[in-house]
Amino acid sequence: MKLYYAPGTCSLSPHIVAREAGIELELEKVDIKAKPKRTESGADFTQINPKGYVPALQLDDGTLLTEGAAMIQLLAEYAPEHDLVPPVGVMARYQLQEWLIFISSELHKMFSPWLFHPEYGEKAQLVAREKINERFVLLDRTLENRDFLMGEHFTVADAYCFAVVRWSVTKDIDLSPYPWLKAYMQRVASRPKVKEALSAEGLETSLFF
Repeated sequence: MKLYYAPGTCSLSPHIVAREAGIELELEKVDIKAKPKRTESGADFTQINPKGYVPALQLDDGTLLTEGAAMIQLLAEYAPEHDLVPPVGVMARYQLQEWLIFISSELHKMFSPWLFHPEYGEKAQLVAREKINERFVLLDRTLENRDFLMGEHFTVADAYCFAVVRWSVTKDIDLSPYPWLKAYMQRVASRPKVKEALSAEGLETSLFF
């Protein structure tokens, strides 16, 4: 399998999940600032993924997945012994889906004005900051009595949450008002496989310490 990624983007989450699951991926970096976007081997990335954004996961049979929330579940299901997703059909699986939807719609998209759309202007960024802080309050309360989003065990939701909340550092959002969330980020960042993924992408491994 091949993962098309850009360092520090949301493609970090399937990268983490693959390492946690013990799955070897071929990694191909994408220059998302180039026009057109190019892979490190020189291919036009939009010819691979018409959506034009990372991550993209090419399976061994040629099938392409282009949404991170889908691919992290698939990767986890390849290695059920690691308990990265609850089994299909049990309530915990739908609770996991709730977290993935929340992260995607309420966190990930809130960072867009900063990360991808500076043309939206300062007002949009201020609104985004306010909304993100509201979501961080919810996360902080949730994590007060649990180690991970789903309880005692690390799941794919934590990989996705970590990849997104990590952007707060680059956008000068102080996590000090959210001590449980900050402790959670430290907990996830200290996992050996998470460190491996960060190092492989050339990213700082000690941002939250």
